[in-house]
Order: sequence, then structure tokens, then C-alpha cells
Amino acid sequence: MHRAAALAEAEPLSFWLDDPDAPAANPSLTGPTEADLTVVGGGFTGLWTALMAKEADPGRHVVLLEGGRCGWAASGRNGGFCAASLTHGLANGLERFPDEVPVLERLGRENLDAIEAVAKKLPIDCGFERTGELSVATEPYQVDGLRAAELEALRHGADVTYLGTAEIRAEVHSPTYLAGLWERNGCALVNPARLAWGLRAACEAAGVDIYEDTPVVGVDPRGPGPTDPMVVRTERGRVTTRGVALGTNAEPSPLRRLRRYIVPVYDYVLMTEPLGDEQLASVGWQNRQGIGGCGNQFLYYRLSADNRILFGGYDAIYHFASRIEASLEQRAATFTRLAELFVETFPSLDDVRFTHAWAGAIDTCSRFCCFFDRSHHGRVVSVAGYTGLGVGASRFGAQVMVDLLSGEETERTRLTMVRTKPLPFPPEPLRYAGIQLTRWSMARADRHGGRRNLWLRGLDRAGMGFDS
Repeated sequence: MHRAAALAEAEPLSFWLDDPDAPAANPSLTGPTEADLTVVGGGFTGLWTALMAKEADPGRHVVLLEGGRCGWAASGRNGGFCAASLTHGLANGLERFPDEVPVLERLGRENLDAIEAVAKKLPIDCGFERTGELSVATEPYQVDGLRAAELEALRHGADVTYLGTAEIRAEVHSPTYLAGLWERNGCALVNPARLAWGLRAACEAAGVDIYEDTPVVGVDPRGPGPTDPMVVRTERGRVTTRGVALGTNAEPSPLRRLRRYIVPVYDYVLMTEPLGDEQLASVGWQNRQGIGGCGNQFLYYRLSADNRILFGGYDAIYHFASRIEASLEQRAATFTRLAELFVETFPSLDDVRFTHAWAGAIDTCSRFCCFFDRSHHGRVVSVAGYTGLGVGASRFGAQVMVDLLSGEETERTRLTMVRTKPLPFPPEPLRYAGIQLTRWSMARADRHGGRRNLWLRGLDRAGMGFDS
């Protein structure tokens, strides 16, 4: 089938959010109100923060403010890979926090276990599947990388299995695969929108006041003293509050000084129609793992509960001056390229059509894993920078924010990861030029056996080098 025909009827919205069971909208905040804690952002980070804050102190009055609808942004537009890693993979953790990796790996496993336990206890109908994840090599140079990754993962207690060409192609039938690494317990698959909506319902049941369609326009102290309350200003109201937790992801932070640490990068995704029995049999995939490539321009894909294939990645698009707007969520050239790569990966599915095509902005930081901030004498805390792995790590980020707001030192708040920040991005136009040069260099490395040019090696030395 011609790729244009396969894409012709694709709805320009997230498959996860195109759900008749989506909850009704909550009212906006109008006028003044008061709170003990105000959470800004109704994605995973904000929802987990509000829920855990109420669990820690049921008498605490918690208000959550969301600019759109809970779960409508990154939390409802991702691939639904819920990973244990808090550091964007073991290799990145070893590069940046070598002395803390054992603790971070343990905390990550505990975090994923806790998400699974909450989903079962409440219960949340989000299709939680502890399938693990396959990393697949599609170029010869990537095979040695998987071998090295296997040894490192085993040294750190992961349950991993290396698969040669015949073994990986028996697991999932793709002629592009040369080898694979199956990390069996470190990743689950979820319906991310339903997970967000389930957390929203749990927050409301716990007594959190949630206001939607309520963009925050400022966060300021009401007075000069260290114990004076904060005022969170919205377009039509305000909250006078003892504490503020910011979980704004790729959206510009209300604290302007934090904006230099984040660039919003658009990631594009396709969803197929449901596969028939013969189509599904043609690709195997009986263990339903999430799958990710090993290149710089990597693909990720998975099966949904009704046996569609979500297929995303490859392009990562940054727009000058960190623009975020709805018109950037559709990019025909990227969708066409993804459709071509889909058929290269699964030739037996050449006749499959796509029902949804969408994008979301990733909150990318220069160390590729989340960072934290405390300001206004500890009354305002924030977390951002998950760089695509926020489905799982957002719960950890929320837990750290609750710790920081309490003022008590914990195992989490002692972490170097929590106490330090990544390198900031330069101002425009250097930011745009640097990102475009990096994208060009990474694509070039993929075409030349993974060899990193002088620019990428310089970024590596500066601690800003990215390796998927």
C-alpha cells in the first residue's frame, strides 16, 4: 500500500486521548481561594504529587491547577512505556552518577513496583503489563553495544537476556533485526491517558480540589518574610498557599530562571488499526514486549490492548525560541517517514492502515533525566527534564517534591541527582543552531557506523552528549 493511502484516514490526535470514557472536564478556578499546597500541572508529576501529599497528611488542603485537561499533554501523548530507570538508562546513570547507581537502580525498581501496586489496588484500568523491553540492533555496529550493555546490566542485577539474530527474529519477526537484549522486568506497558485519569479520580477521592482550564500566570511571595505564603496567580483567580509544587514538564515554568534548563522537543507517533489474527501471527511478538532501537534516531513501538501497533520516534524536532503550539503537532514528512520505516520493520503488514497520528513535546534537559529546584525558602519546589521517560520516573519526581516540601532529609533528597542541576542550554540563536547541528551529527553517526564527529565528541566531554 502506498504510504499516503495508509495515512489518509489517520485522525490528528492521540489515540489514548480519543477515548469515549474520558472523564468530564472540571471547572476553572475563578476568584480567590486558599490551600496548604498548590500543585501546578495535571500530568503524571502533578497528580502523583497531589495524591502522595494527601496520603502523607490527609488533613492537608491540596489544590491542583491544570492549564488544559488532566493528562492532555505529555502524559496522554507518549508511547506508554513505564520504565524503572530514573536515569534514562543504566549507561546514562553510570556516566552522570556513578557512585549512586546502585541506589538509583534500587529506587527505580521500587518505584515501578509501587506504580503497579497502586494500579492494582485502586484499581486503575490502564492495561498495566509487566512485559519488559527489547532493545534491538539493526546495524552491525550496534550488536557489540548490546553485548556490552548486557554485561553492565548483569553487573547491576538486571534480568537481561541477549538474543542473537535467529533468536530475536523468532521472538519478533522483523528482517531488520540483527540482535536484541530483553530486559525482562524493568519496563511495563500502560495506557497512559487512563493511568492519568485513574490518578485524577484517586486525587479527587482523597479530597484534592482540581481545577482545569486554569493556566498559571505567576507564582510570587505575598511578603518578604521566609514564612509568608505564596500566591499562585491564574487568568481568573489566585491561590494563597503555604507551598507550591511545579510539575509543568515541557511547558514554560512559572519560574523564569528554570526555563533555560529545558527545551521542548516534538516526538511523533502513529497508531495502526487493530491487527487481525493472521497479521498478528505474521510478526510473532507473543510476549508483547515494548521495543526500542539502538540508533540515535531510534524507533520505539509496542502493542496496545486491542492489538494495534504504536510506532513512534525517529525524528525529534525543536522549534526556534522553544515554541509550543498545536500547529506543530502535525508534520506530514515525519509521519510519512515513520510509515515507511514501519513497513521496513514489518513487511508483512504493508496493507495496514494508520488510524491516529500525533505528537507531543518532550521536556528535554542536557543530562536527559529529571532535575529538581527549591526556591523561596523551600516553599516552592519543582521537577522537570524527564526527557521521554516520565511515565515511570514522574512518580519518583513527585515523591522527591513531597520530601523537599516537608523540609526533612531523606535517602532521596541526599542524592546528587536531586542536589544538582544539568548544564543550561545557551540563549537563542545559539540554542537553535546547536540543537540543529547536534541532530545533523547524530543522523550522520547513524549512517557511518555510529562514529561520532568532533561536535558530538565535544558534547560528550562537556557532559551533554546524548546516546539513545
